[in-house]
Amino acid sequence: MRSLTEQDIRGSFVNCSKGEAKRLFVPRDLGERVWSELDFLGWRDPGAPDRGYLVTERADQGRLTGVALRFQPARRGFLHRSMCSLCLTTHPRGGVSLMTARRAGTAGREGNSVGAYMCTDLACSLYLRGRKIPETGPRFEETLTLEEQIARTLSNLHAFLDKV
Repeated sequence: MRSLTEQDIRGSFVNCSKGEAKRLFVPRDLGERVWSELDFLGWRDPGAPDRGYLVTERADQGRLTGVALRFQPARRGFLHRSMCSLCLTTHPRGGVSLMTARRAGTAGREGNSVGAYMCTDLACSLYLRGRKIPETGPRFEETLTLEEQIARTLSNLHAFLDKV
């Protein structure tokens, strides 16, 4: 992924107003990120524990696409999946959350949303590359190459974004 600026990020959101995009929290460490190891930029809002954001380059559309996400932090006794539907990394309780995104346009204004189970910290790219290890230990061994795993993750992500 190419290096992104705050302006790039704020202008990429498809499921919130320009005013909302202007007010959302953007990480301050953009200049320190290792962009070559990121398939998408995902982060949580430290001031709003139920919000996250995701921005990716859509080569098929020739533009950046950003979505605002909401999720319910895991509660004791609450059943949830333990595998991320994007990168297929397994996590213990709380490591995967149902992330929902308001749909773009009229459907979103009417309250429609879509969801997917994702790594709660939105660090799929780092898990794939072994730069971050889940609490359960290393990811399971796959016969796919890293490039094929990245392509699968991006395909899963793009399918989610297409629904938004």
